Amino acid sequence: MESATTDAQDLIGRSAAGPGVALRHGSLREGDEAAANAAQPDHSLLAHLRDYIALTKPRIISLLLVTTVAAMVVAAPEGLALSTVLWTMLGGYLAAGGAGAINHYLDRERDARMARTRGRPLVAGRIKPIHGLVFGIVLGALAFVQLALTVNLLSAGLAMAGLLGYVFVYTMWLKPLTPQNIVVGGAAGAVPPLVGWAAATGSLTWDALYPFAIVFLWTPPHFWALSLLIKDDYARTGVPMLPVVRGEAATRRQIMIYAFVLVVFTLAPVATGLFGGIYLASALALGSGFLGLAVHLGRSPSRPAALRLYLSSLAYLALLFSAMAIDRAV
Repeated sequence: MESATTDAQDLIGRSAAGPGVALRHGSLREGDEAAANAAQPDHSLLAHLRDYIALTKPRIISLLLVTTVAAMVVAAPEGLALSTVLWTMLGGYLAAGGAGAINHYLDRERDARMARTRGRPLVAGRIKPIHGLVFGIVLGALAFVQLALTVNLLSAGLAMAGLLGYVFVYTMWLKPLTPQNIVVGGAAGAVPPLVGWAAATGSLTWDALYPFAIVFLWTPPHFWALSLLIKDDYARTGVPMLPVVRGEAATRRQIMIYAFVLVVFTLAPVATGLFGGIYLASALALGSGFLGLAVHLGRSPSRPAALRLYLSSLAYLALLFSAMAIDRAV
């Protein structure tokens, strides 16, 4: 969570100050480039390894893995073999990392025009684009094989569905087409809890849809809060994100609507008996805070308010899924 906070604050500072400041913070001024290259080789093995890891978007994956493991505990509260948990986490990282690397390849031209992404490895030329694409495809293939061999075929198939949905449905089709891209495409990011459930039980039940739907409903207000902060970047690249197409006021209204629906929906699994008092108290407390921040953003719009909602949404989802796991475990 701390690394995600630092990253978000950095990108907001860059986008607020404009391309000139982004260049000073995110990359080298031309006059300093030669000296910096001489002082620290850009092509060292360690630097190259860091760039490949960056292609996997590890900060995003850390939150996805929280939802995966929590869903495993919810599905099998009697306990799981540690090996199953670790193999599932590895497969989940490989699948999400493969999707992230392919996304870097597909978005490299857009990324070059955005202040917060122009320093990414493919854009900056530290990794050849074709190498990034091959890396992503290999990671995805490894994820499927590894999960199929060490966990089960259903979890492998779901992980692959998440990868393909993120690459083809969201990145290639919906992202450049419609301001509702993150609503429909967000289903790909909601797949990890299904992967965890399938890994724990070898099947899916109706109860497995609750964690999936919670992530699905959480994604729009989370991402739209970020898009308010980097609206100008999206406008420059021609990506029809909601603040660009419908305006900031409409985006804030949608954030409030989705936040309300999300918070109400998180109470549904209590009514069905899936969760008990620990989860209920957590869902009410966390939901009240999250909804309060969304309403504050709607009534008193500002960049700090959008930043608080964005960062808080990360903690909200992690804590809510942790409460799910604790409630079922005890």
